[in-house]
Amino acid sequence: MLEHTADIGIKVKALTLKGLFKKTWLAVISLCAKKQKLLDPQKHKFVITQKADNPEELMVNWLNELLSMSAALGVVFDGIKIKKLNQQFIDAEAIGTDIRNYNIHTEIKAATYHQLKVYKSGFLWHAQVIFDV
Repeated sequence: MLEHTADIGIKVKALTLKGLFKKTWLAVISLCAKKQKLLDPQKHKFVITQKADNPEELMVNWLNELLSMSAALGVVFDGIKIKKLNQQFIDAEAIGTDIRNYNIHTEIKAATYHQLKVYKSGFLWHAQVIFDV
């Protein structure tokens, strides 16, 4: 039997649902990468559209799509413009630079449903997400 820590989690708060989705992704970037000297300042833009039955599923779909695209394209998405968002749909533009512009110190494989929370309390939106690393 081997003991292995394979998870890392974040909690995020924002005034709006748009802010929550954007800040949650930027928290992911801060967990796994640190910007270094720009080797290639060219910006890459991609449209991301996701649908889901509820805000929790939408959050997981959103984060996993960004993680997947980032790995496949060799881009770190450090800019997000959300065009349309409700609790079951997101249409956004992800803007990033070549992964070589970052020092990647933690590889995040995927967002999970374990202890996942997305909810509004008072004036704030909250998210709690656990990732496989």
